[in-house]
Amino acid sequence: MAPSAMSRGTHTKSLSEAQPVPYWLEDPGRPAPEPALTAAETCDLLVVGGGYSGLWTALVAKERDPARDVVLLEAREVGWAASGRNGGFCAASLTHGLPNGLARWPDEIHRLEELGARNLDAIEESLKRHGIDCDFERTGEIAVATETYQAWELRDWYERIAREGLADGMEFLDTDAVRDRVNSPTFEAGLHDRRGVAMLHPAKLAWGLKQACRELGVRVYEHTPALDLVTYGAGMAVKTPYGRVRARQVALGTNIYPSLVKRVRAYTVPVYDYALMTEPLTAAQLAEIGWRGREGLGDSANQFHYFRLTSDNRVLWGGYDAIYPYGGRVRAEYEDRPETYAKLAEHFFTCFPQLDGTRFTHAWGGAIDTCSRFSAFFGTAHRGRVAYAAGYTGLGVGATRFGAEVMLDLLAGEPTERTSLAMVRRKPLPFPPEPFAWTGIALTKWSLARADARAGRRNLWLRAMDRVGLGFDS
Repeated sequence: MAPSAMSRGTHTKSLSEAQPVPYWLEDPGRPAPEPALTAAETCDLLVVGGGYSGLWTALVAKERDPARDVVLLEAREVGWAASGRNGGFCAASLTHGLPNGLARWPDEIHRLEELGARNLDAIEESLKRHGIDCDFERTGEIAVATETYQAWELRDWYERIAREGLADGMEFLDTDAVRDRVNSPTFEAGLHDRRGVAMLHPAKLAWGLKQACRELGVRVYEHTPALDLVTYGAGMAVKTPYGRVRARQVALGTNIYPSLVKRVRAYTVPVYDYALMTEPLTAAQLAEIGWRGREGLGDSANQFHYFRLTSDNRVLWGGYDAIYPYGGRVRAEYEDRPETYAKLAEHFFTCFPQLDGTRFTHAWGGAIDTCSRFSAFFGTAHRGRVAYAAGYTGLGVGATRFGAEVMLDLLAGEPTERTSLAMVRRKPLPFPPEPFAWTGIALTKWSLARADARAGRRNLWLRAMDRVGLGFDS
C-alpha cells in the first residue's frame, strides 16, 4: 500500500494541526486520578499495574471472592500507557491471530479458539453488568489484500481453515465484495471475521474498569510506582516512594515496563507503534468510502496497517513502522516520530484518495510489549505467591482479561482448563543481549520489508527464524 515515489511527501500538510498526544486520552470524560499511596498498606492481593492486565485482575479477583482485600498500584494514571494508546481492536484471539496460534499450538488450537470466543463474550457481558460505556461495537474485522499474491494467500488460508473446522463466522470476499464493504482502490480481496473482533474506545475501557474496581472495594492508588518486591514472612512486600504494601499474593501486570521479577525481563522488548487520527468525516465523505459495517480493518502485508472508525466517524490509521530502540529502553521521547507520521499520511491517502484534503488532529506512539512468540506468556515466582503475565505484542485489549484469569488461577494453585494449556505452561524464547537483539530485530524488519516487495517471498533469515520458532510473520 506504499505510495509511489512521485506522490511521496505531498500529504504532509495534512499533519500541520495534529497534536502529538493520544486522541483517546484527550476525552473530556477523563476521570481525575486517585491519590497516591502515602502510608503502609496491607491486603490479600496486590495488583501492580493500572492497565488492562492489572484492572481485569483486580476486578475478576473481587468477582471471584468479594471478601478478598485487593489493592492496585499504578505508577502514572490508569490507562496512561498502552491501554490508552492502542487502536481499540478487542479481539477474541488469545494467540495474536489464528495463523500464529495454529503454527505454534496446532493440537490445542480448537480449545484456544473456544476459550478466546468465551473470553470476548465475557468482556461484553462485564461491560453491561458494570455499566461501562466504552463505545463497544461487535463489528468484526476484515483482513484485506492489497496485492494479487495476498489475495491468493487469503483464499488459500480460508480454504485451509475451513477444512480444519476453524472458519466459523469467516467469509472470503473477492474484489467486488470487499470494495462494496469498504471502498478503496487498493483492496483486492478480504477475509471477514464477522464476530471475533469488537471496536471500542480504549481509554474509556480502562477508566470504566477502574470505576468498577472501586465500586467493588478495590483500593486504587495512582502516581505510585512499585520500586521493589521482596519476601515478607509468609507473604510479599512491595516498596513504593512513600510507603510499603504487604500482601499475601501479588499479581504483576506491568507488561513492557521492567518486571519486579527480574528473570522475566529478557522475554520482552519494547517495539514502538504509531497512529494518526483524522478529523470527523462528513456524511459525503462516508458515502464515498462506504464502511457501513464499521468493521476494523488490517492489511495483509508484513509491515501492515490497521484502521477503524471511531464513534464520531474519525478514522484511526496506524501501524506499518515498528521501531525498536537500541537497548530496549522505554522513554517518552520515542512516543513522537514525525518521519513515521509523514509516511503514514501518504499511505492513508493512497488507500483512500477520495479523502484528499482531510486533516489529522492527533498523532502519537506507544510501546508494545513484544515477545518472540507474539502472544502472552505466564508464570509464578516466590514459591507461587507472585504471578505475572506479559508479552501480548499489541493484541492485549481482549486477551488481558484471559491473562488475568490465568494469573488468578496460578495464584490459587489448582489446575484449571486454562493452566493446562501448553501456551500457559511454556515460555517463549528470550531475546539475546545487545547488540545481538538490535541487530536481529533490524535484520528481521529489513527482511520483512523485502518480502513485501517480492510478492511475499521470505529470505533465508526469515526462513531460519521460522525454523527455530520465532515466526516473524507480522
